[in-house]
Amino acid sequence: MAGTAPIPAEELRAAVAACLPWLRGEAEKPARAVLGAAVKTSARWLAQQVPGRSVEVRVPPHVAVQCIEGPRHTRGTPPNVVETDAATWLRLVTGMQSWQDAVAGGTVAASGNRADLSAVLPLRPLT
Repeated sequence: MAGTAPIPAEELRAAVAACLPWLRGEAEKPARAVLGAAVKTSARWLAQQVPGRSVEVRVPPHVAVQCIEGPRHTRGTPPNVVETDAATWLRLVTGMQSWQDAVAGGTVAASGNRADLSAVLPLRPLT
């Protein structure tokens, strides 16, 4: 994330707030651009808060970021990967779902010894 401006907490909250009614089952799925903005902003917030290159977080088709200090990954498939869908990701970052429940339920695929995000989720500005 070198060379990018830090994401203000207000921007994070606003992006995710647009999706909260959908996550609660109170509204239809938001437009792709709205959902994408919430996912990208929250993933990039995570990467700015816990910088590093040892874990790759993927929320296809919206974003992939690297975070968490440790051995740097440069080519090929990273040894530590977290992958999930947009709804699960947003539930994790807001605290609507726990990391353990998401992994146990199969909505998060986490591989590698550093691919446990329970210590950094939910994101503090969203709780």
